[in-house]
This record gives sequence, structure tokens and C-alpha cells, in this order.
Amino acid sequence: MTGVTVIAEAGVNHNGRLDLALLLVDAAADAGADIVKFQTFRADELATRSAKQADYQARNIGHAQSQHAMLKALELNDEAHRRLLDHCRSRNIGFLSTPFDEISLKLLVDGLGVEQLKVGSGDITNAPLLLSMAGTGRSVILSTGMATLDEVEEALGVLALGYVGTPRPSRAAFQAAFTSIAGQQALRRNVALLHCTSDYPAPDDEINLRAIDALAERFGLPVGLSDHSVGISVPIAAVARGATIIEKHLTLDRTMQGPDHKASVEPPELKAMVAGIRQVERALGPGGKVPTQSELKTMPVARKSIVARKPIGVGEPFCRENLAIKRPGTGHPPTLFWDVIGCRATRAYDTDDLIAEPLGDNQADQKD
Repeated sequence: MTGVTVIAEAGVNHNGRLDLALLLVDAAADAGADIVKFQTFRADELATRSAKQADYQARNIGHAQSQHAMLKALELNDEAHRRLLDHCRSRNIGFLSTPFDEISLKLLVDGLGVEQLKVGSGDITNAPLLLSMAGTGRSVILSTGMATLDEVEEALGVLALGYVGTPRPSRAAFQAAFTSIAGQQALRRNVALLHCTSDYPAPDDEINLRAIDALAERFGLPVGLSDHSVGISVPIAAVARGATIIEKHLTLDRTMQGPDHKASVEPPELKAMVAGIRQVERALGPGGKVPTQSELKTMPVARKSIVARKPIGVGEPFCRENLAIKRPGTGHPPTLFWDVIGCRATRAYDTDDLIAEPLGDNQADQKD
């Protein structure tokens, strides 16, 4: 896979139903996404029975209940995960999931053999889980919603220690691993970051796409965007800003009940987003500033040359009154206008003829 990686975040928008999850895989594949991502968790391991919903969850679902009760209804069992992985393979789209607990991590790595893992923003401070994830040797995409740069650094230190393997975990060991040559090499091989605003949907004035630059400058790792904005403009703009990964929530129907549907795009929007990303990706180009192949064809037509404004006789001096600047651009460029003035014509010119005097070393001899 080259270029910008587009991840369709199915998440929990299957509402706990395998049939809907399989349809989300189809929608992601049909839209041209590179990867479809799910969330792997056990409610009993993820939240206490007294943990409250986030405000956006209660707002989007339409009623308040415990996180545990909400999550319990959204679980997919082990067999469902296997079916999803097989279906992704049949549709030639990558499978990715976010493990929220150690049991789920074991399922993804040992049970399904996944090669890459996603860390949700809520687990950026979950050092034991981060350490276990890096300890599997899998590459990691780390989402950074709600985090400061220092918290991102500490999370990267945990991952670095997990990849390097020693010494005993501690905050000092995390920092030492982050600053070590081996730790930095491991991070560059295995980790990408996602800027994220953890609200669903995220207000435009809190998205802060410039944070992509801050993360890239601070850590020197690939940086993308986990986008929770309304519509598709923001992720396309993020690509123009240098994002290498775009993750966007996908739903089959935004009016469905569930915590993330309202902050998701429907299949036609995802297809349009992918097309927009690919267009921007092509348009970014190699950098530098030189005429393109198509511009080289346009240049003679669009640029101008020095021409005779009126008939000019042999030996007659060129001056402002008998010269003009007109298309085409196949003669002397207008930048040489002042070099021509004062020279004498070595041939006769009719109106609009391109001035074809030899310029350069003989120029001084031609002038009065």
C-alpha cells in the first residue's frame, strides 16, 4: 500500500450485529478504503457497572445508561471476529481493530494473527495495555485525542520499552527507552500517530489541524487524522497538510441509534471522501517549482515575445515606438526587451514579425 492510507472506522456502528458488520466491510471496500476497522472489547473488562456514559454518547443514543450496559450490547464475539476477518480477505480490504483489554488483544494477535493494532485515544495513558501491545511485536497506530504532547511522548516511551523488551517497567524506564537509539529505531519502524479531537461530532473550531504539524515536528513519525468532524472537508484538508493516514467513522445510516452514528459518514460520502483524498494526493506532487509536461505545451501559446509593432527597415534602430510584446512565446522573451532597444535591424520586419536579431556577444556592436 502506498500513499495515504484510508481507514473506514466501522467501530461499533454494527450495533452488535454481525450482519451489519459484514455490510460495513462491503461498504468500506466498495468506497475504496484501504482498511476497515472495528473495536474489540469485553464490557466486563472495559468498564465498571457504575461508569457513566460520555455526554456525546448519551446525546447520540438519546438516553442515559451505564457505559457497561451500552458496551455489552455492542460486543462482537470471537466467531464474529473470524467471520469479519475472512470477509475482509474476500473483499481485498485490510482488517484492523482496537483492543480495549488484554483478553481482546490476545484474540486479535493469537487468535486472528493480525499484523497491526490500533490504540484508541482513551488508552493513551493505559501503560500496561500499551506495553502488552508493543510486546507482541505488532505495529501500532496511536490515536492522541485528549492528550498533550508530553502525554504522547510518555505513551511512545511505553511502546518503545515494549518493543525493546527491557528493563523493568517504570516511568523512568519509559523515558529512557524513548530517548535511546534502540527505542527511537523501534518507534520509527512500528508506530504512526493520529491527531484526534475526542468529541462526536467534533466542533470545527476544536479540530486544530495544525496539531498534525506539531506531532510530526516533535516526534518525527508518520502522522494522520482520526476525524470526527461533520462531512468530508476536514479529512481532505488534512491530507493537504501532510496527513499520511485518514480514519473516518462509517455508518450504513446516520439515523440509526448508537453512540457514533451521528459523527459518521454514510457509504456515498465515504466514496466521495476517498476520491477527494486521492485527488489531493495526486495534486500534492513532488514539490519544487518547474514547468510540468502539460505546461511546456502551453508555454509557447500563453507567453509572449518581442515583435515588430510596424514595418522596420534594415539598419533601422529598435525603439519603444516600433516594438511590441505579443503572443506567441516562440521568439525573444520580453525580459530581453531592453537588450533589443538601441540595436539596429539586420533584416526587414513586417508588422507582428517576431524579432529574430542575434543577441549576446554581438549585442554591443549592434547598438549606436
